[in-house]
Amino acid sequence: MVTTQEQFETAKAVKKSINTASTELKNRALLAMADQIWQARADILTANAQDMAAAKGKISDVMLDRLYLDEGRIKAMAEGIREVAKLPDPIGEVLETSQLENGLEITKKRVAMGVIGIIYESRPNVTSDAAVLALKSGNAAVLRSGKDAYKSAHAIVTALKKGLAETAINPEVIQLIEDTSRDSSYALMKAKGYLDLLIPRGGAGLIQAVVENATVPVIETGTGIVHVYVDKDADQTKALSIVENAKTSRPSVCNAMEVLLVHEALAVDFLPSLQKVLVTDREAAGLAPVQLRLDEKAAQYISGTQAKPEDFDTEFLDYVLAVKLVSSLEDAVEHIEAHSTHHSDAIVTENAAAAAYFTEQVDSAAVYVNASTRFTDGGQFGLGCEMGISTQKLHARGPMGLRELTSYKYVIQGTGQVRE
Repeated sequence: MVTTQEQFETAKAVKKSINTASTELKNRALLAMADQIWQARADILTANAQDMAAAKGKISDVMLDRLYLDEGRIKAMAEGIREVAKLPDPIGEVLETSQLENGLEITKKRVAMGVIGIIYESRPNVTSDAAVLALKSGNAAVLRSGKDAYKSAHAIVTALKKGLAETAINPEVIQLIEDTSRDSSYALMKAKGYLDLLIPRGGAGLIQAVVENATVPVIETGTGIVHVYVDKDADQTKALSIVENAKTSRPSVCNAMEVLLVHEALAVDFLPSLQKVLVTDREAAGLAPVQLRLDEKAAQYISGTQAKPEDFDTEFLDYVLAVKLVSSLEDAVEHIEAHSTHHSDAIVTENAAAAAYFTEQVDSAAVYVNASTRFTDGGQFGLGCEMGISTQKLHARGPMGLRELTSYKYVIQGTGQVRE
């Protein structure tokens, strides 16, 4: 097995192959990679079946869904690569120009980071998304998959490298770390001089470990304690549709709702309707019902489990929803600011003043009015796929597309000037 350190050294040695590649060359490479992903679908499905068999009984059904691949998901991966190929190349973009009194001409232009490391867990499609976004933005990619998804990730990377081999770009600009122990994760965190940026994609534990231990620059992503607030002036039919989508369309992802706040003026009508949609109707349809964890006030109107304080600070990633009644818009905002991870939060209201207050006061990367939080996604935002959702404020915030994976430099053109 190649050591993790050797893989760092390889990525650094070949990074110029992608850092300086032309747009035309990168796009040709991406299209070849998309073709190879589809051609290798049988191998990828075989590898994924092995991962799924090994994971059954060890992780929840919801998490198994994150790990699972079928032809439809592989086709979506290939189409995602083709969509990224169509996007404008950020590298070389001129951000600012100026001329000094001494005649120096200064150009600020966008450049690649260099080598980007990505640590992620059991979502095989992240392998493709991360590699493709890194390459289109001119960066080499060092990928560290979760152990559960390693065979799937290896099959995907093999196909991606086969596509790269059809071009002048060195296939080794993609490195999939072979060591799936914790040692390799810590090695990425300490890879100063080899990685220019490290991005963790996963649960709170992974992100916290990276933030606390990394000596390389890190962009914090992902953890989503996502709120939807149903205001007293909400259209209740609209609210039920939004809540159902935000909680049940795919509960294992970071933009799924975890906490529902309801104005107490709507409790009598809205909460029984909520229980019908999320529990009764789903059970009748043979679907997993949502477990409602209710504060004391909500429990007066519908049945469910009594909520504990920690339920309002938990990313469940499952069919579980914490529900709290609030007495005002201001109370809702105060609760969100105290408990949100500043990922995505929403208000449902027909009151323009309430919507304006909410969007001004809630300090999250994505703030919604009358829409599901499930739209916080690079593809949905028109960025192609995404590297992750940044919940910090420095350098990048929200869905991270191509521009968020670049830096810039100043190019100064002179005619012989010297500083006095």
